[in-house]
Amino acid sequence: MTTTLLLSVFAGIAVLLILVLYFRIQAFLSLLIASIIVGLLAGLNGIEVIQTIQKGMAGTLGFVATVVGLGAILGSILEHSGGTNAIVNFMIRKFGVERAPSALAISGFVIAIPVFFDVAFIILVPVIYALQRQTRKSLLLYAIPLLAGLATTHAFIPPTPGPVAVADIIGAQLGWVILIGFIAGIPTVIVSGILFGKYISKRIHIEAPKLESTKDEKLKLPHVGLVISIIAIPIIMILVNTTFKANLYLAENYEGLAALFEFLGHPFAALIIANLLAWYLLGIRKGYTKKQLLDISTKSLAPAGVIILLTGAGGVFKQVLVDTGAGKVIAELMANLGMPIIIFAFIAAAIIRVIQGSATVAMITAAGLVSPLLSESSFSGPELGCIVISIASGATILSHVNDSGFWLVNQYLGLTEKQTFKSLTVMTTILALTGFTMALLLNFFF
Repeated sequence: MTTTLLLSVFAGIAVLLILVLYFRIQAFLSLLIASIIVGLLAGLNGIEVIQTIQKGMAGTLGFVATVVGLGAILGSILEHSGGTNAIVNFMIRKFGVERAPSALAISGFVIAIPVFFDVAFIILVPVIYALQRQTRKSLLLYAIPLLAGLATTHAFIPPTPGPVAVADIIGAQLGWVILIGFIAGIPTVIVSGILFGKYISKRIHIEAPKLESTKDEKLKLPHVGLVISIIAIPIIMILVNTTFKANLYLAENYEGLAALFEFLGHPFAALIIANLLAWYLLGIRKGYTKKQLLDISTKSLAPAGVIILLTGAGGVFKQVLVDTGAGKVIAELMANLGMPIIIFAFIAAAIIRVIQGSATVAMITAAGLVSPLLSESSFSGPELGCIVISIASGATILSHVNDSGFWLVNQYLGLTEKQTFKSLTVMTTILALTGFTMALLLNFFF
């Protein structure tokens, strides 16, 4: 059974890569075909495969579809109003063009603490579009540092779901996880984001999507403070909600405010409010007609539809792999090899990540496998924190076609699948290896 399961997974991944890279079949269709092949080879009957497809699509898109749609409209209004150009001018004036990648890496690192990776990327992607249009350098010079900052914090630093769940499962203190996550995260972002971004941008030149302006290009740009405020509003709302959830005293003594911000601080509500503010302050007040704003919003949803379908298909592929139990089987085989726990933690998370795509699922699954092993020895707080970062690093490695983030970046940056492998996949691998190296070094010193 184990052999059959492993062969079905490898066959499915091979078929998927061949369909996408060689036959150039649309990725949405390729993912569905590969999902069906894995399910049938692994022993699911036809009806079970269909039910798994439905469950995977529904489970993935319940959150992603809404966020992508709202983010697409907000980003389009920011672009057409000149809001993103206003931010770019401000950044160049304050930091200089040469330091813009570093500024984006820092921004991503900070913003992803309270905000989900996908939400933050969708909110900030118009900024890198505008930077590319002004500097004419490769879009990857700005996208890779931003993505590295977002991905590192999303995996390493609570209160994002992954590290919080892992810390709880293995009994690590969040204070140590946060401290070690910051220490390990800084060099990780520098290496995988800033340095690799400079390297790959010289080899792959990508331009931002052409902007079809419905207004005079010479229209006065909005004030940068207004634009930043509109972008910051959903981030602040989500941060306040996170603060209430993380602080037991606030949650118990200010129940009314906690309930209010649980609603307003959800990405759905926060992005709707930001959209309405952008529609009025950057649209109506700047002279756009309601018809023009409707056209801008409607056009923005066309590429969003492609992203949503691809993301859903990635969720289907992941669901088939999860339902077959492939990740658990492989990780259990690894447990019998007798290697140091911190190394096993990294490898187990990495294998599960590659197989099923979700970093959070890989982290939680690997933590469940590592937790029983910890009871056999005594580990200090810092050592447990290093194990959390090791798991987080492994769970971030090798983003590829079964990762919804792979397709999100692929579509928003206008990359081919091969270019996405050369940029995002390599970046996440460097990120994972650097983070793991830092975890090993910190574990040695502690």
